[in-house]
Amino acid sequence: MEAPKEEDLRVYTNEEDPRANHDTIDKNNISLTTRPKVPIWRITISLVLLFLNYFLAQYDKFVLSYFQDEVISSLRLSSTSYGLLSGYATGIVYALLALPTAFVADYTSARVWVLTVAAIWWSLCAIFQGLSHNFWQILLARIGMGVGQAPVEALSVSLISDLMGKEYVFFGASVLYVGVYIGEAVSGQIAVAFARTGTPWNTALIAIGIVGLVVALFVRLVVREPKRQISLVMANSLDHQGPASATIPARLVVARKDILSTFRYLARMRSFWLLALSAAFRQLGGNVFGYYMPSYLSNLFSSETSLLSRYGIIVGVVGSVTVLTGGLLTSIFWNRTKLLPLYLTAIGGMISSVFVLLMLFSRNVAGGNEAQGVKVLYGTMSVAYLTAELWLGAINSLIALLLPPRTKTFGLAVWSLVQVLIYSSGPEIIGLSLRTTEPSSSAYVEKTRIALAVIIPIGYWFAGIGFLLAVPLVKLDLAGRFLEGKLRWSGRKGGFVVGGCVLVALVVSLFIVSIYYKA
Repeated sequence: MEAPKEEDLRVYTNEEDPRANHDTIDKNNISLTTRPKVPIWRITISLVLLFLNYFLAQYDKFVLSYFQDEVISSLRLSSTSYGLLSGYATGIVYALLALPTAFVADYTSARVWVLTVAAIWWSLCAIFQGLSHNFWQILLARIGMGVGQAPVEALSVSLISDLMGKEYVFFGASVLYVGVYIGEAVSGQIAVAFARTGTPWNTALIAIGIVGLVVALFVRLVVREPKRQISLVMANSLDHQGPASATIPARLVVARKDILSTFRYLARMRSFWLLALSAAFRQLGGNVFGYYMPSYLSNLFSSETSLLSRYGIIVGVVGSVTVLTGGLLTSIFWNRTKLLPLYLTAIGGMISSVFVLLMLFSRNVAGGNEAQGVKVLYGTMSVAYLTAELWLGAINSLIALLLPPRTKTFGLAVWSLVQVLIYSSGPEIIGLSLRTTEPSSSAYVEKTRIALAVIIPIGYWFAGIGFLLAVPLVKLDLAGRFLEGKLRWSGRKGGFVVGGCVLVALVVSLFIVSIYYKA
């Protein structure tokens, strides 16, 4: 990578620095704090509620994953239809609504209110998914689910980043992401219990929707809007003052400036877009893993009736411990280095990809012996999660702390949007590749294995290389050495436009093709 030129590393003056403008708006509209002073009991209760809300909001995808065969047969779906439901059915809506809902939450200081309304909405949509009887009904319910899910992650991370001191944010966010692994663990147990009792898969979705409504009520009653904490980059910008705007027209002008200023801020960050693309590829591998691995392994080891239960336990225990360890390590070494999340994500993912391949070919490794193959599977799966899952809480917390306090939820929504549009393509691609294959056939298992063996390692390695290349760029951003001067069409601005057009073309093409083959 070419080293940045010395003349490009100028530190802005207060008058011309777009970051200073952000903190002027911060100071005028909401009070900032150098360190939150929230009681430990309120932090604990807030974390528990945010965790429950995030866990439940993700639960529908676990049902689709663990009950894939039952969902396909009961709703008479094709492989393409299933890929559509687990891909862009929610991804496109998420992308369209994540930014406006995040901006409303930031601009009105109503993060808790927006999170509550979102929780009520996705809870109702989960119930509607459980009541669906065909593809179009569950598709509409899934689209509605995307509306409710859109702001949940960004709002939760944003709130956590203001509830506690910077060095503890990494561990706090890791607690939030434990919901991903607990969801897998619970789903595994439910899948086995439902199979033994003959309980239909949609019962789980209806129950989750009802519980979600209760959690939404407690979120609104208990969680309080915290003061915004200054970012890592703007710690010295609190003294900037400007005229406060009270009239509606003036506030609309400020709102418009907020949006443009946030995009300028992100565009001038040296590391943000490389980090976002790297995280997207990492999520691409994880997304197809989550949607297709349980069903694939169930078919590969068809006589192992307790496989999904043990699979869920491994994911729940090892994944939870690992993500908490990643957050804890980042907090412990915070004063020594701010870059540990990048190394944990990059190196851990690349090592994990080897063990993922061993998982996929575990029966072959055991010479076709199913009993021995299961032992190989459980061992390699444990190591795969132990190395891969250190990253979620740590990397998302780092991004939150790099963003402007006033519009950090909006910035996190941009961060999530890029990832969703890319990683949602995984199920679409696999669904299209399996469209002519009977789901219960051996050819279906073989094609699924090939798809997973290609997509997951590529996603992990692309992500790992990207995060390592981003290390020097993050150092420059932490030092406040953003890109200066006018963004030109021949440079970064043109690159953003071309990249955005390519991404939109990919999304639209895959979505139209999936709808076509469904029809």
